[in-house]
Amino acid sequence: MKNILSILSVLALAAAAQAGCGVTVTSEGTLKSFNAEKKEIVVSVKGGKDATITITPETKGAEGLKDLVGKAVKVEASKHAVTKALSVDAGAAAPAGDEKKSDKKKDKKVKA
Repeated sequence: MKNILSILSVLALAAAAQAGCGVTVTSEGTLKSFNAEKKEIVVSVKGGKDATITITPETKGAEGLKDLVGKAVKVEASKHAVTKALSVDAGAAAPAGDEKKSDKKKDKKVKA
């Protein structure tokens, strides 16, 4: 009986140790580069710092990374393994103020 209880308690502790806490960290910025060979992306986050993040087979949204270079992205990673991405999504579009300025410039060129 002691052996069975010992085995069950070891299994319970091992299962609890394997469970992650589930806390994620979100980084938003511009995707500077994507290296398909190394499976790494470099994201320029707000504040001027660059973060190198590894893409794993489990990363969601990793299929279209080539098309997102130079665009805004949102990367989610585990709190304990910040360098491994859980998901990569296209970020929000440029702020409305920037779009209005570019539209006004286009209008002036067309009128002239």
